Amino acid sequence: MAAGKESPRQKMINMMYLVLTAMLALQVSNAILQKFVLLNNSLEQANKAANLSSNRTVASMKDAVEKAGNKPEYVQLYKNAEDIRKKTSELVTYIESLKNIIIVDAGGDRDPETQQIRNLSEEEKVANIFVGPAKRGKGYELKAKLDEYVKELQKHAPSTMKLQSLALDAKDDEAMKNTDAITKSKDFAELMFAQTPVPAALASLSQKEAEVRRLEGEILEYLAQQVGAKEIKFDKIFAVVIPDARTVVAGQTYKADIAIGAYSSAITPSISINGSALAVKDGKGSYEVRTQGGEYDKNGQLKRSYTATVSYPKPDGTRETVTQEETYTVLKPSVQLASSSLPALYFRCANRLQTTSPGLGSLFNPSYSGSGADFIPGAGGKVTVVPNASKVSLEVRNEGILLESFPFNVRRVPKPTIVASANNARIDENVKKKGLAASSVRVINVSAIADDDFKNNNPEDAAFRVSSYDIFLASGTRPKKNMKGVSGSVNVGEMAQLAEPGDRYLIVVNKVERKNFKGEIEEVNIGEFTIEIPLR
Repeated sequence: MAAGKESPRQKMINMMYLVLTAMLALQVSNAILQKFVLLNNSLEQANKAANLSSNRTVASMKDAVEKAGNKPEYVQLYKNAEDIRKKTSELVTYIESLKNIIIVDAGGDRDPETQQIRNLSEEEKVANIFVGPAKRGKGYELKAKLDEYVKELQKHAPSTMKLQSLALDAKDDEAMKNTDAITKSKDFAELMFAQTPVPAALASLSQKEAEVRRLEGEILEYLAQQVGAKEIKFDKIFAVVIPDARTVVAGQTYKADIAIGAYSSAITPSISINGSALAVKDGKGSYEVRTQGGEYDKNGQLKRSYTATVSYPKPDGTRETVTQEETYTVLKPSVQLASSSLPALYFRCANRLQTTSPGLGSLFNPSYSGSGADFIPGAGGKVTVVPNASKVSLEVRNEGILLESFPFNVRRVPKPTIVASANNARIDENVKKKGLAASSVRVINVSAIADDDFKNNNPEDAAFRVSSYDIFLASGTRPKKNMKGVSGSVNVGEMAQLAEPGDRYLIVVNKVERKNFKGEIEEVNIGEFTIEIPLR
């Protein structure tokens, strides 16, 4: 089929063809045969309407040629249109003769009283007439005539319009691409007429006639445009703003030319960019392309260009083509981290980073990948980096384009400071030297305090606790009492009753844990750790 927008009538004919193809695949009952009769009648009515439309087109061409003063080039175009009408009429007359042969020789003619075809279900005679022995039936003659018709019309079609054959074999027919292997092996005549009852064969011929009328209408419409049968009136006006630049720096002058643009709602121009056609709406084509990077200059700029071509039919029948080359500048995109310097990341912790791209602004829609870590994207350019190796590379992309790659060193989580307290007072170096009154210690607590810098940068990963420690009351090397596997604040009142000056409390830390940003608990290896509190 030729390129172009299909009319509602043509869409209906195409739908009828699909229905016809589907019905042929069914077991044929009398009710289905009657449906073929109705389908054929509908196609014949549509073909009559198409013939009237072509008559009107040729009449408008004749009127346009006369109004233009019967210029020789216009007269020739009109003669071409008449020649097309003649060839179409000859082919349609031939197709109608084939339909009459089907009715008489295969269908047993029409009943004189009802005017209905006597034998609708006959298939073998149809095949003999159109396929025949050694494949010399009238179906092959029809194929030759259809191919010759398309060849003749192609001479008058625009160079951009490639007319497709009207007599395709099954393997070349798009409508047959999902059929079985046997069907795909059939040629045009077999596909149209083998195992085909009388009304289906008639409908198939009517459908071919509809395709002939369609091609005729398209070529006549094209010829009519060449002689000005469709007058071009620029009836749609709009404002055009052509700026010197779309981006300026404060202090620079912004300059733009303002003009009137117009287009004709009666025609659709052909618009292309670098040879590729654009869709045209309201007389305009919209061009957009994902810009690609390359060799940027020292200012981070890259020049790109494209060629725009607009072609449209003029009232005198000729076609005007306008070409213009446009140049635009691609700025090298950049991405920044909120920190002025690359921070060190902590191993297996939630390192929250903020990325921005001043150049992209609202178009910044980053995605994150890389190596040495898991990357959890957040809203507004935020990303959480969870390292699992000693080095991390963070790659930031926007719409799939790599903007920047950031390298990071990875630190181990600093060990917490173990702090013991007695009666809610911290055991400092002074206490360790001077000691505490033997009977005064009632409550002992041991806690793990996170490194300040780590806590400030990674508060969600800085939750440490001493989950198990032992307390011994000893006199010299002799233990007097102990409490093992305790945690938090522990009441040591019973021990205090046994405590005497010269004794000491010995605290042995067994286990320290950290809760990470996921809420998972992991053990922290702090090695052997003891705290001694002398008593006086």
